[in-house]
Amino acid sequence: MKNKTKILAVSSALVAALSASGVQAKVPAAEAAKLGIEGTELTPMGAVRAGNAEGTIPEWTGGLPQKTNAKGAWLPNPFAEDKPLFVITAANYGQYTDKLSPGQQEMFALYPDYVMNIYPSRRSASNHKYVYDAVIENATTGELTASGNDFTGVKIGPGFPIPQNGNEAALSFATKVSRMGTQRWSNTTVVTSNGKHQTSKIIEEILSDWSKEGNTAESFDGENDVFYFMQTVRAPAKKAGSVILILGLVHNDVHKRRIWSYNPGQRRVRRAPQVQYDNPKTGGDGLATSDQLGMYNGNIDRYSWTLVGKQEMYIPYNSYLLHDGTLKIDDIIQAGHINQDYARYELHRVWHVEGVLREGTSHVYKKRVFFMDEDSWQIAVMDHYDKRMQLWRMSEGHIYNDYSVLVTTNTAEIHYDLQSGRYLAVGLDNEDTPDDTSFRSAPNNYTPAALRSSGIR
Repeated sequence: MKNKTKILAVSSALVAALSASGVQAKVPAAEAAKLGIEGTELTPMGAVRAGNAEGTIPEWTGGLPQKTNAKGAWLPNPFAEDKPLFVITAANYGQYTDKLSPGQQEMFALYPDYVMNIYPSRRSASNHKYVYDAVIENATTGELTASGNDFTGVKIGPGFPIPQNGNEAALSFATKVSRMGTQRWSNTTVVTSNGKHQTSKIIEEILSDWSKEGNTAESFDGENDVFYFMQTVRAPAKKAGSVILILGLVHNDVHKRRIWSYNPGQRRVRRAPQVQYDNPKTGGDGLATSDQLGMYNGNIDRYSWTLVGKQEMYIPYNSYLLHDGTLKIDDIIQAGHINQDYARYELHRVWHVEGVLREGTSHVYKKRVFFMDEDSWQIAVMDHYDKRMQLWRMSEGHIYNDYSVLVTTNTAEIHYDLQSGRYLAVGLDNEDTPDDTSFRSAPNNYTPAALRSSGIR
């Protein structure tokens, strides 16, 4: 399908650098001076502060303020009074192709009942001042390493708020602001073409000090900058007790991830280096790869990345309707796609980044295209192409601001297989509990020795 998306104008310095994927220079001081918390051309995250000419994208005025929320309580919807401005349907989507990805367009072509409810655009993304100060500084200190797959001189948040090439843009997503600790239900629902579905109940624990106040670039020097990820299957019964443990590193050039798996049937812990890149995602029935968890994770080294530019696009945003404990999974799942009545779309500017598989490497996706929210660096939409360079899958991350901790994240990720009619819904925690961001645990709970006991049924 032909993509008619319109690329917006960006700064002359950026335009000059778009094709230079190997550029490693820091942003000039005059360019970095455009960043600021108030009164500057760009926000601290590198987004255009002003709204668009049509008034359909508003000015960024700081996003949502922090507000305490009780542990175990669902976040109240700050935009509950909003009503859709209009609806994009299979009958009229041709009028909006300049603001839809090829994968989104294909959903309308495939499913006559597919719709997008377009709501007022609310630039809700917000962070703490110490995060903004760090990201502004990153603009003049951050550099790519010689490999182009890693960075130096970066701390706390997006490393390249004014990216000069595709590698910097991809690494800005990898270094986006994170919560220090999270225990969450990452339930994975496999949906057949006729709507039948089965959910694997999966709970995850994640610990990372990346965005801790007071960190310096030296705090994460590549040697000791470990983050901990543990994933435990709770159901179905035949897989219950299976565990994946990952000790990850922010810096990919220094060390590789250390990964172990626990099989409850064998009661054995084994190294599992294959659980990355295009290894099938746990519980995903082959509908997503391991590096699609979180929309994208891990080393960026298997792709050549190009920064195409910035454009306006309808993306899932302020997804508090979907992030709701009154819903059941059966309310959300339908044949072909989720129930779009619970999905909120808004017009936002996004960074458009493309990765093409490098020669001599392997992955099931020959090409991947990211559309990243300019205000948070979250990937909102991804298009995936197979080895024939045919559009294969489309993924949407349903974004919301967890304003209790001022971190913008996804409530659910939906991965649509455009060729088979099946799809995968990840993170539907509606029947369980919302993310626990107060979760903390000791590093000695994330060792191979501790894994065996944690994985027993």
